[in-house]
Amino acid sequence: MRPQRVLPMAALLLCAPALTGTAPAAAAPQSPPPGPLRILLTNDDGYDAPGIRTAFARLTAAGHDVTIVAPLTNQSGTGTKVTSAASVAVRHPEPKVWAVDGTPGDSVAFGLAEVFAGRAPDLVVSGTNFGPNVAGLANHSGTVGGAIAAVESGVPAIALSTGGLAAPDPVTTVNAMGPTLDFAVKLIDRLRSRARSGPLLPRGVGLNVNHPVIGADGTGRAAGVATTLQDPQTLLEPDFTDSGDGTWKVTVKLALRPAVRGGDVEAVAAGRIAVSPVNADWNPGPADRAVASVLLAGLRP
Repeated sequence: MRPQRVLPMAALLLCAPALTGTAPAAAAPQSPPPGPLRILLTNDDGYDAPGIRTAFARLTAAGHDVTIVAPLTNQSGTGTKVTSAASVAVRHPEPKVWAVDGTPGDSVAFGLAEVFAGRAPDLVVSGTNFGPNVAGLANHSGTVGGAIAAVESGVPAIALSTGGLAAPDPVTTVNAMGPTLDFAVKLIDRLRSRARSGPLLPRGVGLNVNHPVIGADGTGRAAGVATTLQDPQTLLEPDFTDSGDGTWKVTVKLALRPAVRGGDVEAVAAGRIAVSPVNADWNPGPADRAVASVLLAGLRP
């Protein structure tokens, strides 16, 4: 194992247009090359988790040039968090693998600034995650956060998650990662064929892909593919119980409500693959902006 490499995180944050106001020149949208795609592969489960290793093997077998730049430890639920510390520890345990002691956002920042310095990857793939990232889960997902970190820097990105709406079963969920990556390869091929002389995805747009677990062993084929919106429900409902010593016991239960038509929850519940376009700027649509304008009309300092 090679020694750790430690860099000031302040330098890595220069990759983030949300902080600097502009995307780095190296991360400008690029036309897909005629040869293998150069893919930065990240996740939130950790650089050695089954999902990212399955993704590495499958994408490499498909002919792509894949480099893992992912968290050193499990960072599930960290969302779009970026560390503000003065330094970050980075390990390089094997060729094509970098392990960043931080969040998925930190990993993507390091990957763009250092591992892919001077020439951005053609695509960032985040996952595949152990469990779904639909509805409100996507808001807090480190898997989706890793993709967002790429998108806000101008690099096309796909977040991949594997799981149904029930609590994930370890064996069937890991088995279903195979079909998830089979679909991911097809999706990337489709993007390449439709891109022609342009980027794989429009600037500022990523894809959040949720693959259901199908069949008793998880290796079944999904019923179809649906382009979806993110269902607005939260899915998880926390409860806090006072322990009487200044701490509170936390329990979380699944609170599944009727699915929104055309949403990711509806698709996954029906055994279909949900593909939800996402962006990094959180802007609402024109109708919501118009409503806000009416609410704020006449307001003065």
